[in-house]
Amino acid sequence: MALHTPYDDQNIFAQILRGEMPCAKVYEDGGTLVIMDAFPQSKGHCLVIPRGPSVNLLNVKPKDIGRLFGTVQRVAQAVDKALTPDGIVVTQFNGAPAGQTVFHTHVHIIPRYDGQTLGSHGEGMADMAELQGLAQKIRNELEK
Repeated sequence: MALHTPYDDQNIFAQILRGEMPCAKVYEDGGTLVIMDAFPQSKGHCLVIPRGPSVNLLNVKPKDIGRLFGTVQRVAQAVDKALTPDGIVVTQFNGAPAGQTVFHTHVHIIPRYDGQTLGSHGEGMADMAELQGLAQKIRNELEK
């Protein structure tokens, strides 16, 4: 899909936001939803999704950028405390040529662990029970 594709309200994240598809929810507020990536690149891989419809970062309303990245920082801090990774990658893709596979804006928070290879983006579905357990650990830190 091109960088300036119209928003499709049937994308998986729109369906999750509407409660039509299951997810391992980490956190939510009026502007964002944070879920565990069902196809994680690493243990604890989270996605921060703005509630408003936008295909990519170029389409997010300016007033919502601060809220989105405030949530990214807060969740990255909770991931650090809950899972004690050796590093954390924060990344965001815009357009298919850049690696975007779901065309609703989202930011990846990917814990990195020394000696562990990073999995491929979107490859290998995780066990939902394991994702729910990781979500709970991160939630516990967010609630402190």
